[in-house]
Amino acid sequence: MSTDLRETVLGCAAHLAEHNGSETVVLDFEALSTWTDYFIITTATSSTHLKALARHAEEYLSAVGLSALRRPRLADDEQWCLLDFGDFVVHVMSTEARAFYELEKLWYQAVVLPVEAPGAPAKEPSGV
Repeated sequence: MSTDLRETVLGCAAHLAEHNGSETVVLDFEALSTWTDYFIITTATSSTHLKALARHAEEYLSAVGLSALRRPRLADDEQWCLLDFGDFVVHVMSTEARAFYELEKLWYQAVVLPVEAPGAPAKEPSGV
C-alpha cells in the first residue's frame, strides 16, 4: 500500500490522540488481510466525546479528500463508532467496549503502531 495512505492513517490517529482519544493505536494489516490495510483504534471518555472524535476523524479525512463509505447514526448512549474508509477503518470506542471486544487481542498478528498526540512527551520504551 502507498506511503501516502500510511501517512494519512497515522496523521488521523495522531489527530484523534490530540483531541484526547486515549490509548490510540494503528493496527497494520497489510500482510494479513485483503479487505483492509489498517485499523485506527482510540478510546473516548463519554458518548459525547465519542461523537466528537468521530466528527474530528471525518473532518480530518475530508480535508484530504476521503469520506466514509457509510456514515453511522450515533445514539446518545453509543459505545462504539466504526467509520469504514475502505483501505482503513476507524474505531472510536468507550472504555467498556474496548475492554470487552479487545480488538488488539483479536487481531494479535497485526503490527501495532502506538500513536502519540503531536507535542506529547515520548513514552519510555517498556522494559527499560
